[in-house]
Amino acid sequence: MGIRIGAEPNSKSTAVLCQNGFLMNQTTSAAALAKYWRQCRTQMPKLPPRRPKAWSFGATPAHADELLALVLAGIKTGTASALWELEFRGETLPQIGELSIILDGADAPGALIETVDIAIVPFNEVTAEHAAAEGEGDRSLEYWRESHERFWRQYSSGPRGFARDMPIVCERFQLLLPPAQAGRDVVNH
Repeated sequence: MGIRIGAEPNSKSTAVLCQNGFLMNQTTSAAALAKYWRQCRTQMPKLPPRRPKAWSFGATPAHADELLALVLAGIKTGTASALWELEFRGETLPQIGELSIILDGADAPGALIETVDIAIVPFNEVTAEHAAAEGEGDRSLEYWRESHERFWRQYSSGPRGFARDMPIVCERFQLLLPPAQAGRDVVNH
């Protein structure tokens, strides 16, 4: 389950939803992100000068690593966020054409993605196609609904919690640069 919260382009921290449901700031090296962005722009000179938000999928470092691996393998091309959560936290909706740097579980830059589609639909109307695009579990709609309902019931930070008809932001993205092309070595572990 991805919580789509990230660092502002000149920030040194990202916020992630932890297992306990609280947002936690993690330090991300501004120098490492700047270096990664320079490498991305070298590979794709038409990228804008301003670095996009950097964020990770999932609620734990292990989940971030697992989901990033799915992105890099071309399996994960979608994610979902609860609109109520975004509104509660004052987050903006993702936009078509928006770039994002995806971090691994150690907050190292791992991939560059671009949002290619956004749809807001009730939870109970999320499609099997979107569930498969998220790439998790057996990629079925049944798995998606069960795991996401459990996640939002357990970890929603807003007062509205979970409802079967709550609005879900279904985001599709494409991988622009995997770490092998953009220089994964920017952070020494």
